[in-house]
Amino acid sequence: MSKKENKIRKAKKPWPTKDAMKQVYEMKLWGDNQSNFYSGTGSHNPEIVNPYIDIITSFLTSFKNPLVVCDLGCGDFNVGKELVKYTKKYIAVDIVPELIEYNKERFNEENLEFYCLDIATDDLPFGDCALLRQVLQHLSNAEVESIISRLTGFKYVIVTEHIPEGDFMPNIEIISGQGTRLKKQSGLNLLAPPFYFKAKEEKQLLSIILKDHKGVIVTTCYKIY
Repeated sequence: MSKKENKIRKAKKPWPTKDAMKQVYEMKLWGDNQSNFYSGTGSHNPEIVNPYIDIITSFLTSFKNPLVVCDLGCGDFNVGKELVKYTKKYIAVDIVPELIEYNKERFNEENLEFYCLDIATDDLPFGDCALLRQVLQHLSNAEVESIISRLTGFKYVIVTEHIPEGDFMPNIEIISGQGTRLKKQSGLNLLAPPFYFKAKEEKQLLSIILKDHKGVIVTTCYKIY
């Protein structure tokens, strides 16, 4: 095998994210609320969830014509279910097949669709706005780069990330599915290297400081065009 062929083969090797996320739910690594699938306190703690729902609702209802929203990494849909009614269509996506089937059984609205996709490798559905709520923080830089390269078709991209409080070195590398950058006192900044995410406008919508110096959850809206 030539060096070129070897590089191509390595590039096509899938990231471990799907298996890692399946394990998270199977082993209840994000906690257990007696549900088959539980996306952790970040999706259920009212102090985190309610302000997010309020600010995204305000954003969505600011448009004369409702938007088509793609929730990329919808989890157990405890948050997304509160936003569906403010959209023209709500497309919820996750990488775990069993989770998507579970959500389909529990949530049924005329303007709601669920898809099992790997957002780093699969074609994304069409939409006006993409939501990525505490998704990218679990992924390697290469996987983040692959995802953000697919977001250029959305007019708005709203990203929520758990980052350290105060100054920090952004975008320190991690292995996909093995925790977040917080344990390295780092967090994602999509505008910084190696990402250089291209946005026409950037606006911070929400910042929630967690107790006991556990960092800040920041929601940022990027207008792409």
